[in-house]
Amino acid sequence: MKRKPSIHDIARELKVSATAISFVLNGKAKEKRVSEELENKILNYINKIGFSPNLVAKSLRTGKSNIIGMLVEDISDPFFSSITRNIETRAFRLGYKVFFSSTENETEKARSLIRTLRERQVDGYIIAPAPGMEKDIQSLIDDNIPVVLFDRCFPKLPTINVMIDNYQGAYDAMEHLIANGYKNIGLVTLDSKQSQMMLRLKGYTQAIKAHGLKPCMLKIPYHHREAVNKINDFLAAHTQLDALLFLTNYLAIAGLEAISARQLSIPRDLAIVGFDDNSHFSLFSPSITAVAQPVEAIAEQVIAQLIECLGREEQTIVRKNIILPTRLIIRGSSTSR
Repeated sequence: MKRKPSIHDIARELKVSATAISFVLNGKAKEKRVSEELENKILNYINKIGFSPNLVAKSLRTGKSNIIGMLVEDISDPFFSSITRNIETRAFRLGYKVFFSSTENETEKARSLIRTLRERQVDGYIIAPAPGMEKDIQSLIDDNIPVVLFDRCFPKLPTINVMIDNYQGAYDAMEHLIANGYKNIGLVTLDSKQSQMMLRLKGYTQAIKAHGLKPCMLKIPYHHREAVNKINDFLAAHTQLDALLFLTNYLAIAGLEAISARQLSIPRDLAIVGFDDNSHFSLFSPSITAVAQPVEAIAEQVIAQLIECLGREEQTIVRKNIILPTRLIIRGSSTSR
């Protein structure tokens, strides 16, 4: 296999110094008084041969790769794909590229991805952490590497956390259902101790308690393949339910499939509210009420906080929580029967 040319190969071919080529590649030609004629000569040649500098070597020289590592739970999920797209757009405008991947909420996979990103010398991390990642994130902090967590956090870590008001979002959804006459409201959630899920669960239980109602909950393991069957069985065992609150996007989709299989009418037989709006929810008949997260505001805060950290020589180890409000989008699935 033919060896890729190096800066020194180009220097010998053009009979110029490798230092001058480095200045041009790093955008410092004018600063280092490289003539415009020489700069154009170098640029024309590297474009001609399709030269691409070694990113790792460059990061070792400059101390920066201008790459951000981003780990999310599932890049195919509408919420995470929207967040990632928004962050990628904002980062690019600021001169950064984003390498992103899905952890599938698996701790070992997340750890492996962090190791890979470290090898690429990324400048900072944006992470929706999987369970059990506390030590891995603390290690990044200890090495003075900027980290911003979003969607969920670890209460004991000194990190910058960009989250939504999960508790209030769930509570508002419950208040809406109760105000529309629903009294036997079931909850379908993940069997998870993650911070965002615990706060949503608290919103449900507090609303139930405030109105003197009885809780009825189904907890499903993350991405369980039989979620539809489990929800179907739950509905069969609790025929008194007149409404359901789903605490994630994909649980709501599974729930709609189970409700359809049981030939129940929405909202006549069962009212529905989902957590995380889905671009398809407005297309259902009836359309689906949902707690919407402020995707653009989350992305804006995440990238702003990380860029601020990247501008510091030393990271300030102070915990910072940025809590953004949700919005309840009321549609036909939860109006009075």
